Amino acid sequence: MSREPRFPIRNPQSAIRNPREWGLYLVTDRRQTRGRDLLEVAREALRGGVRAIQLREKDLTTRDLYHLAETLLIATREAGAALLINDRVDVVMALSADGVHLTHKSLPPREARELLGPGKLIGMSCHCTAEVRDAMESAVDFVVLGPIFETPSKAPYGPPLTAAALQEARAATSLPILAIGGIKKAQVRDVMAAGADGVAVISAIMSAPDPAAATSQLLAAVAASRK
Repeated sequence: MSREPRFPIRNPQSAIRNPREWGLYLVTDRRQTRGRDLLEVAREALRGGVRAIQLREKDLTTRDLYHLAETLLIATREAGAALLINDRVDVVMALSADGVHLTHKSLPPREARELLGPGKLIGMSCHCTAEVRDAMESAVDFVVLGPIFETPSKAPYGPPLTAAALQEARAATSLPILAIGGIKKAQVRDVMAAGADGVAVISAIMSAPDPAAATSQLLAAVAASRK
C-alpha cells in the first residue's frame, strides 16, 4: 500500500536547482522579525518572489527545529522555492529538505555529501578567499561570502571584507558566490559588479515593515544589475 507524500512534490523541471538563478537567498533570524511570527515573514518573502531560504535558528532544540522546518518546507514547496537547513544534516535527511548550509564548524562537506547524496544542495559560509578555494575542492554547490559590509549579525566574523574581496574570490572559483553582510538594495549593484551571482540577506527582509515588497525590490535590483 503506497503512502501519500508528506509534502507537495515540486515539478523537477521547475525546481530551483542552480544558486546562480536565485538572485536572493533569505537567511532567517526570528529575533529580527519585529515581533512577527517567523513563518509569517517567510511566507511574505515567498510571496515577494524569494526562491531560496536558509532556516538558521541555531538555538532551537532538535524537536522544535524539526517542526519549524516541517511547516516551512510545506510553504517553500508550494511556492516552488528551495529550503536549506543550517548545519543540521540530520533534519535535512529526516524531512527530505532541499539541502544543508554548512559552516567551518559543521560536518565536513564531503561527509555531508555522502550522507545526502547528489540530489541535495550544499552551501558553505566563507569569510576569505582561502576558504572559498577550500570550498571549491570539496563537495559544495555554492558559497556565501561575507561580511561584505558592516552588520551586527556578522560582527563575530571580523571586519567587513569590502567588494574587493568579492573580486578576488570570483577570480579564485567557478562556484556560485552569494554576497552577505549589510547588503541593502543600494549595495546590490556594487556587489554584483564585483562578481557576486546574487545576494544573501537577513535583516533587509526579516526586519522590513513589508517583507514581500522588500523581497521584490531586492530581486529587481539584482535583475537590473545583470543587464
